[in-house]
Amino acid sequence: MAIEEVDPVTGRKTTGHIWNGIKELDTPVPRGVLLFLIITHLFAALWWILYPTWPLGNTYTRGLIGTGQKQAVERKIIEADASRALWIEKIETSSFDEIRADEKLMEKVASSGHQLFGDNCAACHGRDGKGGRDFPDLTDDDWLWGGGPEKIVQTMTVGVNTTHSQSRVSQMPAFGTDEMLNRKQVSDVAAYVYSLSNTSTESVDASQIAAGRQVFMASCVACHGEDAKGKQDVGAPNLTDGRWIYGGGIERIVQSIHGGRQGHMPTWEERLSPAEIKILALYVNKLGGGRQ
Repeated sequence: MAIEEVDPVTGRKTTGHIWNGIKELDTPVPRGVLLFLIITHLFAALWWILYPTWPLGNTYTRGLIGTGQKQAVERKIIEADASRALWIEKIETSSFDEIRADEKLMEKVASSGHQLFGDNCAACHGRDGKGGRDFPDLTDDDWLWGGGPEKIVQTMTVGVNTTHSQSRVSQMPAFGTDEMLNRKQVSDVAAYVYSLSNTSTESVDASQIAAGRQVFMASCVACHGEDAKGKQDVGAPNLTDGRWIYGGGIERIVQSIHGGRQGHMPTWEERLSPAEIKILALYVNKLGGGRQ
């Protein structure tokens, strides 16, 4: 049984508990701390009553004022959508020339276009639009299907080699795999194509280039043209400008000719709104130099 004892220093009673010779004082909770605890408990109880608080299966207590973080976020989204709707509608109803002439509208295009590009296009073309191996660089003003905003809108809408009924269709035949050209012909035409965009051809035999030109004229001009500058109506690239999607070294050119190439650009009309496609077209067009 604990023995009641008074501490001679503080004058307070002890609890009768002793740990390693240390006696515990029966000291009350300080009034300041007690007041703080009372206030916080009252505040919590008031908060439970006023605001949404307790989960109840598929619902929750709504609170007397009927508001909370969810409602606040929803209000902000509605306000943002209302503000955004004004310039979105303007983009939808304005021509590309009218949008370009509107400085404030182009600021919206730049900021929202950057975000849209990062969310939807950067996976293939990179955050900076410079592409990567086997994906086009969108900053070099070298376009397979045309770089004007209208052309870009069409490409984004229908895609390339997709199931869309109006899809752009582009395919480089597998001349070697399908035995349309023999190994020497593939090697010769690769040498010729290499020479078109490389001033130094010391590693390539001149007779091989000449033979390759004959193969090119017989097998490649339908898509790339006699001048090898490509045709945008069929998505055939310019082979003379030193800009390559699949690589411009001899080995890579041989691979392209032998095994063929078939790129793919998804159709975006079901994922993005017409206004978003229009914004992206303007953004991408500007990345590539702003061709009219």
